[in-house]
Amino acid sequence: MEPLRIGILGAARIAGTAIAAPARETGHRLVAVAARDRQRAEAFAAAHGVERVTGSYEALLADDEIDVVYNPLPNGLHGRWNLAAVRAGKHVLTEKPFAANADEAREVAGAAARAGVRIMEAFHYVYHPVLLRLHEILATGELGELRAAQTRLLIPAPGDDDPRWSFELAGGALMDVGCYGLHALRGLAPWAGGAPALRSAHGTARAGRPGVDETMEARLEFPGGARATMRCDMAADEVTFALNVTGTRGEATAVNYVRPDSDDRILVRTPDGDRVEHPGRRPSYSFQLEAFAAHVREGAPLRNDPADAVATMTLIDECYRAAGFPVRPRA
Repeated sequence: MEPLRIGILGAARIAGTAIAAPARETGHRLVAVAARDRQRAEAFAAAHGVERVTGSYEALLADDEIDVVYNPLPNGLHGRWNLAAVRAGKHVLTEKPFAANADEAREVAGAAARAGVRIMEAFHYVYHPVLLRLHEILATGELGELRAAQTRLLIPAPGDDDPRWSFELAGGALMDVGCYGLHALRGLAPWAGGAPALRSAHGTARAGRPGVDETMEARLEFPGGARATMRCDMAADEVTFALNVTGTRGEATAVNYVRPDSDDRILVRTPDGDRVEHPGRRPSYSFQLEAFAAHVREGAPLRNDPADAVATMTLIDECYRAAGFPVRPRA
């Protein structure tokens, strides 16, 4: 497979883990990086083996040597620069969430389709053996009929100046970590009679940050009758990314489905006994980049296409409205 030629929009911390390390592992080229602060871009390039620095985001998008753009900018800038990238004819791997809201997500997906380029939301966990194995356990019928699911996504509070606390930059707990939970619950649709519908949501606002959720809890119901809960907290005392599914014959828990490189345990409990499975701790970002490269170069199908991204953003907007929060604005 011809290596991807990747350009990075911004020298965000996550870019080192989410694109630079897996690109080195899987043999793809890091052609260029651009940042508002050129010195920061130069430091990132030196640290991660990026070939060169461009003077602006626009210059990076105009670079003919780049065919894939990775977008790790603040949430509120995802849609704007995803649109700019696809209009420049680039394939895009964008950090989640796909856009600031569902309307913008639909615009991005439509623009990519018209431009004939590939775009994928970076829900890396869906390509890791931990989630694949959890789904396989459901599919075998070992747990019986799915009756309930819960996901908890908790992290300590970022600094007060972090863009994740900015309403204008589409911040909030649901946008940052809760989107993983809603996405994971939507992914249970094959074993629950279809996609879940929101039943209720409530959250608490960050002190001094009107409209920005510090916590959010959403309750959903599947067509088959199973019920689900998503709870997220962006000012917790711990880090937790757990997903539990309960059926009529047992239950299974992925202890850290978002970052299985830290903990790959799946705990299974049925009448036949308890066990712990370890599907592997290779980083999920490596599996994601392999899947995206196969999609771009060979047309391989994705587990999360643009329609999936629009559906998740629609559910996020529904949660905000139900909880009395404003939908995030476009930048």
